[in-house]
Amino acid sequence: MICSTWGDWFVSDEIEATDPDGLSIWYLGCNGFVLRTAETTVYIDPYFGNGKPPWTIRMIPVPMDPADATMCDAVLVTHEHIDHMHEPSFRPLVENCGATICAPEASYENPDLELEHEVPAEQKRVIRAGDTLQIGDLTVHVRGGNDPDAIEEVSYVVEHESGTFFNGGDSRPTEAFYDIGEEFDIDVGSLTFGTAGRIHHQDEDETRVERWYSDENDVVEMATALQLDRLLPCHHDMWKGVRGDPTSLFQHAASFEYPTTIEPVQIGDRVTVGSPGIASLRSIQEGWDDSKRWPR
Repeated sequence: MICSTWGDWFVSDEIEATDPDGLSIWYLGCNGFVLRTAETTVYIDPYFGNGKPPWTIRMIPVPMDPADATMCDAVLVTHEHIDHMHEPSFRPLVENCGATICAPEASYENPDLELEHEVPAEQKRVIRAGDTLQIGDLTVHVRGGNDPDAIEEVSYVVEHESGTFFNGGDSRPTEAFYDIGEEFDIDVGSLTFGTAGRIHHQDEDETRVERWYSDENDVVEMATALQLDRLLPCHHDMWKGVRGDPTSLFQHAASFEYPTTIEPVQIGDRVTVGSPGIASLRSIQEGWDDSKRWPR
């Protein structure tokens, strides 16, 4: 059962109430994003669970209950891990919004959290690297990824007339990203960032050091391969013990051509592909008195 820390305002009064000018992207925490245009709504790796304490302990709020959503054309899943392929998080989007689940075969056949109900055939799409999907006014290109801890990882390049967004799932550096960087002109890209940490495995009654995500050097290497204009570091906020400081990326990226800019988004933030910077919440924008400018 999902219990939203923020109630329903974030999905109803912010995400679904916004009239996007081009492609807008909200960060849900972990590797979760909502992509919206005037015509289309897509969720990527939505995860509103609490983890599996004490193995994984969620350190950020749950921003929404997916049962409160009324707009979702598709859910894109990068791989089978529980914080990416999570039935309680995507099931309401399937049942209430009619969303199609697009995921690699391993996400259906070997998910970390066993599926309680089969996804209806007409709303289930098995995808693989090389596929191209048309979802409303979004063209989604499925490409390869590299998570050594996953069975089958993919990445997504989402094209819109206003610009292009990339999501690499939990990938670490891979030659495939150089090919993607040459094939597409990517405006905004999200890459998983974290650190090594001491993780307790309850079933084995053992605590050991593990590295789950890319470090600073890996992230800059991937951003360079992809030729990213704007980098959104993600996943660094999620788990106790393996969190990272995204501002540390500024020093590591200083001598590299890419990424051009780094925008350390926090849960609930929105970016617009065609405009730099992190956008204010809709309620703040509508209540802003521009005549007052900067408060003194």
